[in-house]
Amino acid sequence: MKTKRALKQLEAFKKQGKEMRLAAESWKSDFQILISTIMSARTRDETTIPVAASLFKKYTSIEKLAKARLSEVKKIIRPVNFHKNKARFIVNCAKVLVKDYNSKVPHDFDSLISLPGVGRKTANVFLSEVGYDSIGVDTHVAHISRKMGWAKSSDPEKIENDLKELFPKKYWKKLNSTLVRFGKTFTSRKEKDALIEEIKKIKS
Repeated sequence: MKTKRALKQLEAFKKQGKEMRLAAESWKSDFQILISTIMSARTRDETTIPVAASLFKKYTSIEKLAKARLSEVKKIIRPVNFHKNKARFIVNCAKVLVKDYNSKVPHDFDSLISLPGVGRKTANVFLSEVGYDSIGVDTHVAHISRKMGWAKSSDPEKIENDLKELFPKKYWKKLNSTLVRFGKTFTSRKEKDALIEEIKKIKS
């Protein structure tokens, strides 16, 4: 009963959110998905996407990015938040992928989180984007999940586990994109929370 209700609520979030491209979406290769997701941390997707496109135009492969001058990468990605740290992560991540993974991005969680700049959320967002059943817990997912009573903790890993218990596996990879689109559609916290309260009233 609780799951059935949550699925109806999730559908309501999907209907309220505008169609928009998110930072991890619509890239041609795994390395582009991963690098753009690293760049998107605490940065708006609208900023990340064109900056990532500029980066990939100059560095068309993971091998080229691994050989990039750090100063050049910093210059290109300057519009994103924490660009100096992210530039280091990006170049070092590319080097590790070339050296240890035959220039391919691994598709398992433990290998991903061992890469420079890749934490739990980034790994899960990447995996869900390439077709795996994963839940990336960012600020939108955490805020909405707590407001809805889907999760009680503020710890992202515990929220992830609560959501995995509540939602059937085939919905896991849809959760992040659905809730992020809703969160980005309504920029006013007051308006957003009012809508969340309305959706919360939906019964199974």
